[in-house]
Amino acid sequence: MTALTLDTKAVSVWIEAHVPGHIGPVTAEKFATGQSNPTFRLTTPQGSLVLRRKPPGKLLKSAHAVDREYRVQSALAATPVPVAKMIAYCNDPAVIGSEFYLMEHIEGRHFNQPHLPRLAPAERAPIFDEMNRVLAAIHSVDLDATGLTDYGRAGNYYRRQIDRWTTQYRASETGVIEAMDGLIAWLDANVPPDDGQVCLTHGDYRLDNMLFAPDAPRITAVLDWELSTLGHPYADLAQVIMQWHRPPGEEGRGLAGLNRAAEGLPEDEAFIEAYCARRNLPGIPGFGFYLAFANFRMAAILQGVKKRALDGNASNPEKGLQLGRLVPGLAEAGLEAVHA
Repeated sequence: MTALTLDTKAVSVWIEAHVPGHIGPVTAEKFATGQSNPTFRLTTPQGSLVLRRKPPGKLLKSAHAVDREYRVQSALAATPVPVAKMIAYCNDPAVIGSEFYLMEHIEGRHFNQPHLPRLAPAERAPIFDEMNRVLAAIHSVDLDATGLTDYGRAGNYYRRQIDRWTTQYRASETGVIEAMDGLIAWLDANVPPDDGQVCLTHGDYRLDNMLFAPDAPRITAVLDWELSTLGHPYADLAQVIMQWHRPPGEEGRGLAGLNRAAEGLPEDEAFIEAYCARRNLPGIPGFGFYLAFANFRMAAILQGVKKRALDGNASNPEKGLQLGRLVPGLAEAGLEAVHA
């Protein structure tokens, strides 16, 4: 059994035993997205479900934490943050070869490219404003009320993250990338002092990790919480801006080179100002560090995707190798952000 397939007979037996009201055979269709944790749409006689699993095979330590995804989305069910309803979690890898969880299937619009080519220019700004609103909502979650006070470690978030992703990158390194080595060295030497901000962070906040209502600029679910933790809010914000600096198209999925005003797309500064207004912040000095960090972390993540593809454990090996080719450019963009 590989990341591309699913033992539907075993899943069907497990669902009948653990999900009240679901009886009968299950068929599965793998979503093309979800490089890290393979995701399947299940069709049952009672309706559709979504199964998200940890990939099989040897994995990097602390990666692919589907248990954390299940926990945080369950905790957010009664908050203003839109998430899919969690249904059941299986911690027994013997069932299908790895842990997995089930959640509701939500019909909605999915936008894979942030310049929103399927929408008219006048329809685009409300989509980004909703994205901004939900990001501020995530960072405003009451950790005590949701039981998430222990969802991350104490101490300087960026220090921990730089150490973690440097370790992950070295473990999946397939060749020397000088720009990545330089970026790691700069970040290591320039961690800002801890300013005391601690909040829930998504970790991979971007347009293609969201579902929108079919008929309104309203997010119905934020997806892919694998990298979520207690951390620093500017990491998520910089993640958004980092992606926009990539070239447009299927591979880069960015906004670089576009006339944003003519296309109805927000400028970086306007998005950051709207976010600060929603959170009553005076501004964000030294944003170059956060942007450099976002490029570094994404480069480390994609290096891991590439390594899994080479090892035969990737959800989509061809796509994994394609994403791996972006690592040098991300590292170079990180170094450019340092001097911006």
